[in-house]
Amino acid sequence: MDLRQMRYFLAVAEERNITAAAEYLAISQPALSRQMHELEDKLGVQLFERGSRNVTLTPAGEFVRERAEEIIALAERTELEVTSWDQPVAGPVYIGAAETDSMRVILHAARNLQRMCPQTKFHIYSGDAEDLIPRLDSGLLDFALLFEPYDMSKYATCRLPVEDRWGVLMPRDCELARKDAVVADDVKPLPLIISRQTRFDDCLMRWIGVDERELHVAGTYNLVNNAALMVSEGLGYALCLDGIVGLPEDSDIVFRPLSPNLPAKMVLAWKPGRQFTKTADHFLAAVKDYVSSKAV
Repeated sequence: MDLRQMRYFLAVAEERNITAAAEYLAISQPALSRQMHELEDKLGVQLFERGSRNVTLTPAGEFVRERAEEIIALAERTELEVTSWDQPVAGPVYIGAAETDSMRVILHAARNLQRMCPQTKFHIYSGDAEDLIPRLDSGLLDFALLFEPYDMSKYATCRLPVEDRWGVLMPRDCELARKDAVVADDVKPLPLIISRQTRFDDCLMRWIGVDERELHVAGTYNLVNNAALMVSEGLGYALCLDGIVGLPEDSDIVFRPLSPNLPAKMVLAWKPGRQFTKTADHFLAAVKDYVSSKAV
């Protein structure tokens, strides 16, 4: 399965029609149809359900699409990085980040580098550890900003000199919102909306004092803005970090911190031994310079 076939396959998956995809690719419809049949024969699976007007992907086809998108992105990125290898510091850095106000440290370092090297570009991919780790491992990301605790044994890391704090997003008019902070006994009976990563956060579960199975988990999220909407619509109370959701004064939801305070520490991680581009190397140096300046 070569890159051309992948691009042909992705065009068909996007257009959901062989004729439309052929027009987009500027090749004949019979030639494209033949390519897709040959691809299925080569892989030994059916990738498409063919209807009278449209084609849809089979489960195997959905899997191939996901992998093909990753491979094409990595191939295009590799070409860009190699062609600019001997150029001055310029080009992209790919950073995956959990939603956290600590991202300001990373952006501060990015700004410092960009001021010295205006041709640098920063591409941010938002997600939780479940989203970020596979992309970091596959090379689609240079760096990932992750919450501790997480098994960092496979990665080189730089701990950031900042902390976030855990708390609860809740309706402004609820009884709990009258308090300045919430304690474990307040949290235990609530219908909770928790992040996917929180489900495996032993520190948070120890703070609450019960096993997750004893909690009333009303839903999960991976991006906290959707969790805020869930709270606003009455689906539950969201366990999240402070400072991520910008809440106007007239918002119908409010944030209350946990008491005693439960901090969340952040780590910038990357694959050890990886051959970085010149731009990624300079970015990492900028992060370490900033961290060192705050440690003094």
